[in-house]
Amino acid sequence: MQPFIDILLSGFLIGILVSAPMGPVGMLCIQRTLNKGRWPGFFTGVGAGFSDLFYCLLTGLGLSFVQGFIEKNSLVLQIVGSFALIGFSIYLFRKNPAASLKRPEHTKNTFWADMVTGFFFTISNPFILFFIISLFGRFNFLMPEYREYHYVAGYSGILLGALVWWYVITFFVNKVRAHFNVRSMWLINRIIGILILLMAAYGIFSGLRDYYNDRNEQQEVSYHTAYYRS
Repeated sequence: MQPFIDILLSGFLIGILVSAPMGPVGMLCIQRTLNKGRWPGFFTGVGAGFSDLFYCLLTGLGLSFVQGFIEKNSLVLQIVGSFALIGFSIYLFRKNPAASLKRPEHTKNTFWADMVTGFFFTISNPFILFFIISLFGRFNFLMPEYREYHYVAGYSGILLGALVWWYVITFFVNKVRAHFNVRSMWLINRIIGILILLMAAYGIFSGLRDYYNDRNEQQEVSYHTAYYRS
């Protein structure tokens, strides 16, 4: 019984810690909570939680393969993900918060759309795998004595921890939502858009910098190899 409780608790803590860093998806949840209400923000977090669970499953089922894929394609993934963030920041700049505050009553529920966008927004950042790998090691999540039902409990704990985190965050953000008028939400959109744009710009800059550094190192190795052979 004790190993079952241990892996469930470890999974719960991993789910919280993976979700806690306030990156782009956290800003998206806050923006949607302020503009649309608590539940659109929460379901965005639900999508992010399922994305985190997906990466946790990848880590547990194929640790060496996943790590090798990320290391081999890290620059491409970083640059592509950064351009996706730029597109979203432009969307925030052009978005009118008043339209969200005054939605017509016949508008259909978009919780599924919120969840899907949260999922894909999070899954576009595969570098979280390295954070998950370190957490798995820290909490001894992958142990040889664990059986299948232990891991079912552990991965369920990861999803539960993520959902609890987003539930608490959207609860508190929704509490202060009443203090924001349309202009305040417009400013929030712009501020979040600028922060996401800066993250994207840094991602592109660091990706291109690493690409040129790797290229120069390869040229130096080729030059020295050719020199010694001659």
